[in-house]
Amino acid sequence: MTMQAHRYAIYLAPAEPFRTFGAQWLGRDADTGAAVPLPAGMADRPAEWVEAPAHYALHATLKPPFRLADGTDAQMLDAAARAFAHGRKAFDAPLTLRALRGFLAWCLDDQNGQGGQRMHELADDCIRAFDRFRAPATVEEMNRRRPHRLTVVQRAMLDAWGYPYAFDTFTFHITLTGMLDAASEAAAFAQLSAGCAKLLESPLHVDGISVFVQPEPGADFIVARHFGFDGTTIDGAGAPYLQA
Repeated sequence: MTMQAHRYAIYLAPAEPFRTFGAQWLGRDADTGAAVPLPAGMADRPAEWVEAPAHYALHATLKPPFRLADGTDAQMLDAAARAFAHGRKAFDAPLTLRALRGFLAWCLDDQNGQGGQRMHELADDCIRAFDRFRAPATVEEMNRRRPHRLTVVQRAMLDAWGYPYAFDTFTFHITLTGMLDAASEAAAFAQLSAGCAKLLESPLHVDGISVFVQPEPGADFIVARHFGFDGTTIDGAGAPYLQA
């Protein structure tokens, strides 16, 4: 059987004003895949700082990229995402800028606060609800997670769910840079702190989930469809991949 060329992911696509700033910082629009000019004052941001996260577009991982399992298809995934989102309650979660495992990200300001608890619940539910769509990881995909560097618990999560950062090991984050050395991390932190200080005064409003798609191996991820908790949907450039 031929392995499916494209992969899907269940992401949280940040609402405004985080969306615009993040797209400008990464240089790519998640909905269209189009290039976005850098914001004023950040024209000297090195491209290598954002090369890795720009590939995935601005997002927070709820269910990491997967190929569709045998017995499932894109239309089933579309229907499941719609049903999962519909009727959930929107919530707010204050964010802060942090260094995390060698890169910079917007993280929860208080993981134990109400917003943090709701975010954790959303991520946990996504991991469980969409696992039936996940084809078993290949050896190459497993090795990409560098299992030898994981803790015992993280390795157990990888084996069970195809992702080492789930449930007890989950840390919500919206990735803003790739892996950086100490000097680059300090420089990027200073630039981001200055650029998004005002942004972080308001919480992230969470009112939906999104299905992203990678059209072919090595291609950048784009939005297929946003699913609002109020039942609304908005198509991205990858919408045709939910009809295949």
